[in-house]
Amino acid sequence: MNQIPTAPNAAANNRADHGRLMRLASLASVAAAVLLIAIKFVAFLQTGSVSLLSTLFDSALDAGASIVNLIAVRHALTPADPEHRFGHGKAEPLAGLVQVAFILGSSILLLTEVVDHFITPRPVTAPGIGIGVMGVSLLVTLLLVLFQRHVVRKTGSMAIKADSAHYGSDFLVNVSVIAALLLSAQLGWWWIDPAVGLAIALFIAWTAVQIGREALDMLMDREMEEAERDRIKEIVRAHRDVIDLHDLRTRIAGRDRFIQFHLELDGALSLSEAHRISDAVEADIRTAFPEAEVIIHEDPAGVVERRTTFRYH
Repeated sequence: MNQIPTAPNAAANNRADHGRLMRLASLASVAAAVLLIAIKFVAFLQTGSVSLLSTLFDSALDAGASIVNLIAVRHALTPADPEHRFGHGKAEPLAGLVQVAFILGSSILLLTEVVDHFITPRPVTAPGIGIGVMGVSLLVTLLLVLFQRHVVRKTGSMAIKADSAHYGSDFLVNVSVIAALLLSAQLGWWWIDPAVGLAIALFIAWTAVQIGREALDMLMDREMEEAERDRIKEIVRAHRDVIDLHDLRTRIAGRDRFIQFHLELDGALSLSEAHRISDAVEADIRTAFPEAEVIIHEDPAGVVERRTTFRYH
């Protein structure tokens, strides 16, 4: 790979700052989940509400998933080594798949509880306690999601993004539970509580599918978004000494992006001049995609290459 002779210290500091934010977000997620488990468990014992129990299940699974995230983030931030030349970024989508298992497990457990409450109706007791607890849960969840989204904007972390999406759905779930407790207490609609529990279980499962799909895309080395690929082409073609590019290939591993392509240059250029142009193009790409590793192969324009399905360079 061509070396970038530009501000390595700034890039290293930026990466270190991103790592600190990711670790802090992971710790905040674990702390929030533990706090919510404690207060929701006490509230469920007081109310017997199945919709509140659903959020207790969800918080318990959140805690497990957040602990997995914490471990994965620490591993993903480990620098590349001789055995892992492309780094450890795929620890993040692996953590996403573990989250999917946790989330689907919680939805199955919740569905069994919902069916039992439909078969054997039970009135909700002490709804005021449940509403108060869910209000606290709303505040804690909102603060956590706002912080996680800030971290995602700064770092692009897939693990934190998955956690944020899950807690974002929790916020909506908590609002639904408050509504169910109010309707059940004020109107005597016993069925509204398990009905909301059922809706929450299905919503949790849907969230798991979305997280799983994104994690699998990353593990299977799916290309970057088409808009990002178009941006790369624009940057390369904007350079005055570049004729064109071909064989653009991209992939994402956690917060890291890998970009490689063949750069078409004037065949009469010297090796030193071709290298200088390639360095300049790479620097421009790294400006647009700071976390990217860029590999460029210089080709004389107009030379027809023998293409194969796989390349081992």
